[in-house]
Amino acid sequence: MSDSKRFKHELPEARWPSRQQAEASRLFSPMEMGPQLRVASRTWVPAMVPWRATDEGFVTDNNVDWYRRFAQGRPGVLVVEATGIRDIPSGPLLRIGHERFVAGLRRITDAVHEASAGETKVFIQIIDFLQIRRRPEPEKFFERFLNLNDAHRRRMALIDRGVDWQKASEQELRTRLLELDEAGQEAVLAPRELEALRFGARERVWDLEHEHIRELPKVLPALFADAAGRAKDAGFDGVELHFAHAYTMASFLSARNCRDDGYGGTRENRIRLPLEVIAASRAKVGADFALGCRFLGDEVIDGGSDLTDATWFAEQFARAGLDFLSVSKGGKFEDAKQPRVGWSAYPYTGPSGQECMPTVRIDERGPFGRNLPLAAAIKKAVNAAGFDTPVVAAGGICTFDQAEAALERGDCDIVGAARQSLADPDWWAKMRSGSGAEIRRCLFTNYCEGLDQKHKKVTCQLWDKLPASASGPLIPMSSDGRRRLLPPSFEAAGE
Repeated sequence: MSDSKRFKHELPEARWPSRQQAEASRLFSPMEMGPQLRVASRTWVPAMVPWRATDEGFVTDNNVDWYRRFAQGRPGVLVVEATGIRDIPSGPLLRIGHERFVAGLRRITDAVHEASAGETKVFIQIIDFLQIRRRPEPEKFFERFLNLNDAHRRRMALIDRGVDWQKASEQELRTRLLELDEAGQEAVLAPRELEALRFGARERVWDLEHEHIRELPKVLPALFADAAGRAKDAGFDGVELHFAHAYTMASFLSARNCRDDGYGGTRENRIRLPLEVIAASRAKVGADFALGCRFLGDEVIDGGSDLTDATWFAEQFARAGLDFLSVSKGGKFEDAKQPRVGWSAYPYTGPSGQECMPTVRIDERGPFGRNLPLAAAIKKAVNAAGFDTPVVAAGGICTFDQAEAALERGDCDIVGAARQSLADPDWWAKMRSGSGAEIRRCLFTNYCEGLDQKHKKVTCQLWDKLPASASGPLIPMSSDGRRRLLPPSFEAAGE
């Protein structure tokens, strides 16, 4: 999407309900999720990574405080951030790939249940991801990372006629490659080599020349199942399997998945591993534990899966016995912006990322409720197939009327709001109590996403700049001049 086609959109006008209107609404009505779980309201905080774990993936006090704070707003469901299922280093991202992580994760579930007086159900999103490298310095790439072969020498001979590159030393060839301009690099390097130079090397699920990629179908069902079992042991009320965006399971579902081993190509083959993961996870946690997935209604990339694929996938997921389907959109590596040298590509910077987290600067359709049609089509398909599996919708939903209308139309069964919940974790409670005028409204600038991109502790620009209430005093930044790591509390409005 070019900048010339963007518009600056104002926040939608908000009409906040009285306490009586909220209590009578669909939004704040209970619902069943699976055979055993009753959710107190149809309000949902999707997974957001706040980058507060230790570098070894352990829960910190900051993690506990973060989720306790969201639980104080009493959403029906609060989903804990994408949590790695492998026992490998992954930076300050929570992990669940070993029993040693369970005790810390139980601190989170205990805090959420206590802070919400048991009203909020807490799920955890579990994820697998493949390797991606930072964009290298050109000197380092040509000296250390590029594996030279005869094809490079043949292509160099077409550029430097009269030079016998077949007899040149490897060092001479590396030095000459570094001297080439962009056009020369494009002529000599293979597409994946050029990508590794310009964006950083990235593994795909169809790189079957690598044993660990070939073995993914044998390895992942047990890894996901064991992680789900640990989540149950840690006191979570449910598990959300991460089948969305730029990561391993979404890549198996993608129409770009060209594996030729029975796990790529046709839809039936592409969904094969996700269904095996679901079956293994269900066997581990039992029929009485909530198990669902987050997946894409549309990849929004050339050659990717679209809504037709998504509705078919959703039917199969429902048939496999999932207890909920959470719908997202885009967020892919394929159209990500080129990172700076030393940085990794980030899958929410390109057009598909903009569709995943639309800002107020977007095309004429605007960002608010933009992705509801995907959830609506998926819910229609699932219901038509004879299933009543709840569908969760999200994406720019930030007012009571938006949420209530989506539920009344049957676009979804549950309403998710990530960025608005980040701006004000109490917004659900404020709506329900008739105090909607006190809500700090998200500006949809993606300030938070910019911090996430840099793996910095995620906060909201409103926490330091706006009053806690419409009539309350301005709340200063913390005394040391740093960003607040938690939002001001609802009670701060009267201070």
